[in-house]
Amino acid sequence: MQVIYVDRFSPASRKSAVNEIKRKAAGNSFPRVLLFPEGTTTNGRFLISFQHGAFIPGYPVQPVVVRYPHVHFDQSWGNISLIALMFKMFTQFHNFMEVEYLPIVYPPEIKQENALHFAENTSYAMAHALNVLPTSYSYADSMIASRAEEAGKANCSSYMVEMAWVKEVYGVSTAEAMELLEHFLAMNPDSDGRVKAQDFWAIFGLDCSPLCKKIFHYFDFENKESVTFRQFLVGCAHLRKQPLFEGVCETAFEKCKAPGTSDISLAQLADALRSGMLPPADDGMLKLFETFDIDDDDKISRDDFVACLARFPFMIALFAGRINGEVYIEIV
Repeated sequence: MQVIYVDRFSPASRKSAVNEIKRKAAGNSFPRVLLFPEGTTTNGRFLISFQHGAFIPGYPVQPVVVRYPHVHFDQSWGNISLIALMFKMFTQFHNFMEVEYLPIVYPPEIKQENALHFAENTSYAMAHALNVLPTSYSYADSMIASRAEEAGKANCSSYMVEMAWVKEVYGVSTAEAMELLEHFLAMNPDSDGRVKAQDFWAIFGLDCSPLCKKIFHYFDFENKESVTFRQFLVGCAHLRKQPLFEGVCETAFEKCKAPGTSDISLAQLADALRSGMLPPADDGMLKLFETFDIDDDDKISRDDFVACLARFPFMIALFAGRINGEVYIEIV
């Protein structure tokens, strides 16, 4: 079938796949290249965001929509195993499939309108033919929901965040979202997929001090005393995108370490926290120190400090007392 394989988490693999699509689509020596732009199967009620690999080469696209008329069982796969799918199909006397070829969609004439616009134009044409709505959800959202299901969480759809929109606006990759999801799942979300302030700070070894409550309120803009994964992800992404954020991290590191040293010790970290809050107990302080000590060498280097704050940007507010008056970044 001359399948073009791709590793979704490897930029090099994605680039190689795009080049292969372009090579095969450019010549007449290959059959037409067939791509599934959603990258996964859904319930058929919406179109999720298209992957851009099919549109980057800039060749005209022939949209094709498929329908599965049914009475008892929808055989369009979805969240079901292959064995169960085949069994249920065999229990029906007839399984129907309709294939409709739509008018060819051409790439934008203006070069500035990139693959994103090309993908959107194609998506709108297919959504109109199917009489469904295009959405900002993507394959990454299905990965998030699947991971929540693996973790035994109920109502897994509540963890989805419209990753196509998040990626476009904030530049958050799927890998970064999945990493934050692991931390969120460790916060013991309830059956509705929401985390309370006490559980939120517990994984960092911190209690709900007045400063911590104020930081938590940044995420909890609905005043529900709890936050969703979407609020957690978007809040972190919004902070990290602020123009002054990197400079604030550098300043905070310089203010926390002792003069003439290149690292932050456990005692220095505790001393830095005293400027804005009451440091936690010894076990909590150690847990917070281990969060910043990315490479586990019992000291917080500049790279450790910056990497930790890039992952959890809201924690820069813990050092507000040290950087107050020199830099400003809106957190609370």
